[in-house]
Amino acid sequence: MARKTAALADSDQIKDQVFSELQALIEESEKLLSQSAALVGEEAETLRAQVSLKLRQAREAAGQVRAKAQPVVDATQDYIGGHPWQTVAVSAGFGLVIGLLLGRRN
Repeated sequence: MARKTAALADSDQIKDQVFSELQALIEESEKLLSQSAALVGEEAETLRAQVSLKLRQAREAAGQVRAKAQPVVDATQDYIGGHPWQTVAVSAGFGLVIGLLLGRRN
């Protein structure tokens, strides 16, 4: 159980990191786009270089997050591969509970 809790905590941390990186990228892109409206020549070239740098940083951040998430994905796949009937039973149980809850609404 502790292993599952640690995996969930790692997963939540990775999600938070991805969302914060994505939000930072969006804010930077919006800022650069608003600054680029009236630029021509050398200023435009500088702006393109900045956008290129930010996109490269975003790709690197996404690669790092993917690398951090890979052990969690591998552990999940190993568990599902090693315990297929337990996985089916748990999935069916969740489906049943959700079905009952949704059925009560109507």
